[in-house]
Amino acid sequence: MHPQDKRYPDYIADQIKKGTTTCALTCKDGVVLAADTRASAGLFIADRHVMKIQKVDQHLAMTIAGGVADAQNLVDTMRYNANLYRFQNKELMPVKSAARLCSNILFNQRYFPYYVQIIMAGYTKNEGSQIHNIDLFGSMTTEKFISTGSGSPVAYGYLESEYRDGMSVNDAYKVAMQAIAAAIRRNAGTGDSINVVIIDKNGYRELSKEEKAAVGVVF
Repeated sequence: MHPQDKRYPDYIADQIKKGTTTCALTCKDGVVLAADTRASAGLFIADRHVMKIQKVDQHLAMTIAGGVADAQNLVDTMRYNANLYRFQNKELMPVKSAARLCSNILFNQRYFPYYVQIIMAGYTKNEGSQIHNIDLFGSMTTEKFISTGSGSPVAYGYLESEYRDGMSVNDAYKVAMQAIAAAIRRNAGTGDSINVVIIDKNGYRELSKEEKAAVGVVF
């Protein structure tokens, strides 16, 4: 469909409103990312064990919502550039620079867009905790907490109620899991399980099954 077609905004909304829910929260000592594991194609469940939180570098990760192929290509591009920056400059790519690079890639493809919505999140000693929301046209916003995907309206309801400034990652990951669980209970495109990642001064870490089970979320 041509971008000048009056139906184009609705067409784009339908394309990116895929079944998923992801969220990210900033904390005083790092960032927390959480996502469900269901991949759907319309009303068909294509996969129940998808990792929607992708590691970009040891201090940086991104969540993906939308078209799988587009998202995977974007993740590969970001990993390449983050590694190249680290090798050339002998330091980690700033989180804001990574978000801006991703935004520029999407903006340059705006006439033939990647059908994705991205959360870019990371933690460095100089920048602290940062999360950025990037849409398929490259618009970028910086928030304290973000949710994307078809279940995000439900997740936002929980996050707005329970998020507090100055939370630690150990408290925030429980809030993130409860937000995703709420979306699973109320959104058909979200489901099966929850993945959680913490990025702090020690780098990127995925929570174990035992750590997640201890939270006791119900969905």
